Amino acid sequence: MGTRTRTVVFTDIANFTANVNRADREALRNYVSMHERLVAPVLERHGGRVLKNLGDSFMALFPSATDAVRAGLELVETITDPTGFSIRVAAATGDVEEIEGDAFGEPVNLANRILGKAPAGQVWFSEATLLCLNQAEVAWEPVGSFKLKGIPGDARCFRAVPGTQAWLPEPVVRALRAGRLVRIERGNPVPALPPEPVLLLEGYEAGSAELDELLRRLPAVDPAALWLVTYTIPPADRVAWEGAGRGLVIALPVALERALREARSPASSPGSDTIILDTSGTAFLEIALAGLALPSVPMGEVVDGYSYDLLGDGRWVNQSDHALARVEVSPSGATLRPLAPGFVADGRQLPSDAAIPLEGDATFDTPAGPLRWRRVEGGGYLGVLVLGTSVRLGVAPGQQAEIGREPRHPGLPLPDRRGQANLRWCLGSRAARVREGGFTLDRALVGRQQCAVVVGPGGASLVGLHPKCPTYLLRGRALSRVETPVEVGGGDFIVVGTNVVAIEEPGRRP
Repeated sequence: MGTRTRTVVFTDIANFTANVNRADREALRNYVSMHERLVAPVLERHGGRVLKNLGDSFMALFPSATDAVRAGLELVETITDPTGFSIRVAAATGDVEEIEGDAFGEPVNLANRILGKAPAGQVWFSEATLLCLNQAEVAWEPVGSFKLKGIPGDARCFRAVPGTQAWLPEPVVRALRAGRLVRIERGNPVPALPPEPVLLLEGYEAGSAELDELLRRLPAVDPAALWLVTYTIPPADRVAWEGAGRGLVIALPVALERALREARSPASSPGSDTIILDTSGTAFLEIALAGLALPSVPMGEVVDGYSYDLLGDGRWVNQSDHALARVEVSPSGATLRPLAPGFVADGRQLPSDAAIPLEGDATFDTPAGPLRWRRVEGGGYLGVLVLGTSVRLGVAPGQQAEIGREPRHPGLPLPDRRGQANLRWCLGSRAARVREGGFTLDRALVGRQQCAVVVGPGGASLVGLHPKCPTYLLRGRALSRVETPVEVGGGDFIVVGTNVVAIEEPGRRP
């Protein structure tokens, strides 16, 4: 049939393997038969043509992106079997080559990779599919950018929102649990606002004179504190609203109420534990992993650039498919790229495809907590990104706590991030030799026993232990190399390689 522009849809039984492991042969045949009976007619009714049936999944082609996504929505809304039968759906749009009853091309690969990311009961799709959608017919929201196997660059993904479901943005959830969420419903007076309110605007139409009048009457609040509840919104109104740094909650009223009820009762979490070194349990200070330090490049004709990905628990890793953000360092400077919704800077929501140069000091509100960028002076570093984690150690009088990749027990272990996928190499034979030798920034810049915090009768001091890898003390903006023991206290930071370690008074966080 040649090359045609099509939307490729993959469906998948979300928990197929678990059900197969519990099923006998007859139950398995019934299970696969039920899947075919429920899924194929929906795809075909919306104009899809099934090319492959693998028992637990279908691949179909649609001439219309809108029809493809609507078919996926009908599937996730109607297939809710009490035995746990649930569907995930993914779609991508582009040129497809059909050969002997099969389909090939980038959208086929992309849709298949997106399917691997989509949770059960959800419909995810590509940016090209979004551009082809009739947005008056499909409610959608971004879910982030992802590195997908075999797909160059970061793939932006989006989620179709069924009328029965709503996913609350993290800033709205945090405000709800802190008692700072204020619901302003159309036709009702504006209630008194608490300090640092987050406003949920309900029943207003985007771009309407009524909404504009409400915004004029509201007290001065950051744009990021304004969240408009809507379902389908014209593209021009969406661009204008989000371009002003405001947020959207995509939900129908019933789904919103359910989501708010569920968000009021957060799932329990293990929280943060502080290990105290002495048996009395009285810590003089705490040391904690608290962020990422950015050495400047190039490094010795070896590394010309590098990147790290931020996870939801505050850790930085070489690469992750579930990253909230990525920081990229090149000879021209450092850039922060949000990969997921929920980033706020200067009171404005940031789009997930923004590239923010890290220049002057800045603070970003992120789903992982406040992320602070601080430029530094000295030591060959551009600056530090400070974000607290749960990895911390309490040090009592008379105790010594080592810091390093393999500190003697007890101590604070630093990450030993393996792999080179986050590195960009200089040209030349030296870089080639170092690369073949397994070079990583962690192993090149951080020793097994790097430094130690010692608490004596007169207070705490920082002592360098490694003869080659330098340890730095960051106080204010000044970054100084630790050559001899130096007195330290709450509010100071230790910089070792790409790691930032905070020194804190017990009970206080940076």
